[in-house]
Amino acid sequence: MNRLLLTVSALLLAAPVFPDVTVPASDSRITYVGRTLTEADDVSFDWSSVYAKISFQGDYLAVRASDTGKDYFNVWIDRDMSADADKVLCINSKDTLLSIVTAADFKKGKKPANHTVIIQKRTEADQGKTTFHNFTVAKDLQQAAPVKERLIEFVGDSYTCGYGIENSISRNRYTPETQNTSKTYCAVLARYFDADFITVSHSGKGIARNYDDSDKQSRWYMPDRYGCTFDNARQPKWEPGSLKPDITMIYLGQNDFSTERQPMRDVFKRNYKRLLKSIKDYYGEDHPILCVSTKVDKLLFDFVRECVEECGYRNVYYDGMFQAVHLDNDQELGADWHPNEKAHIKLAYALIPYFSTITGWEMQPDQPVR
Repeated sequence: MNRLLLTVSALLLAAPVFPDVTVPASDSRITYVGRTLTEADDVSFDWSSVYAKISFQGDYLAVRASDTGKDYFNVWIDRDMSADADKVLCINSKDTLLSIVTAADFKKGKKPANHTVIIQKRTEADQGKTTFHNFTVAKDLQQAAPVKERLIEFVGDSYTCGYGIENSISRNRYTPETQNTSKTYCAVLARYFDADFITVSHSGKGIARNYDDSDKQSRWYMPDRYGCTFDNARQPKWEPGSLKPDITMIYLGQNDFSTERQPMRDVFKRNYKRLLKSIKDYYGEDHPILCVSTKVDKLLFDFVRECVEECGYRNVYYDGMFQAVHLDNDQELGADWHPNEKAHIKLAYALIPYFSTITGWEMQPDQPVR
């Protein structure tokens, strides 16, 4: 009995002492990048790559959160986002208090009075919808950095989601742990141009046909999902507010031509033009859009090019990715034959000149991308 009491006492002594400064997740001093829904104190989201910027005093940060499934998050402490996070956290239950940063996470020596943390959803919507309820800090919450001067929106599929990107063996099957949006071509481009970024992407989805016609009965494709706050819910519709990107890139079509099949030309073009209209309706006629076709089928190049030429909108551009640039099947595959980080970096470098020309952002040859 005494041994049991000692054990319980030791566990109690070892348990963290939670600070007493708690703020709602909807506090205006927290900056969110991506599609979120605020309801009273709560902030919910399911699209991959949604992230929060938090600034605080003290050496402790925790979040009370819920998840409908099991999602993984990248955490960066006192620095901007990079390919490799300082920590990876998992949220897989309802109403859980989770320590994001503790004193042990800070480097030895003099600690700054203020700390910044970025926490980013690295898994996609099929893994779950996350809700942040509140944050607890050791001293006080500060005003976080705003959305950067440059903001890029990416509309895509599993490539954009970072599906299997951290698996080095192509024969291995995908697991959520190997998905990481911070290593995708999207993140590389954002870091290169010192931009924030948003992804609207779902593995297996296409313009007019999903992978292997997996949900052809619902006929819910990326042009349908684009206008939604949540990836896996038709309502509520997305209202961007002040979160207006400088450029949108569409990288879709891989799944339309999957399993040695293809969509009907007129259906594909009708849906693609509908997606272009949605983007223009949100951001205005002058908003630039870069439409990129994948290497999957040469006919896809024609489909996308014709959509761009026939759409009637200004500032809509076309680029085609070919096998030699896009993927080396020996060295650049992750899980389930998807591109790994090396392939994503190569893809990003092929796109950088297009972004520079369209936006006027200068190229920086020595700019690190990791």
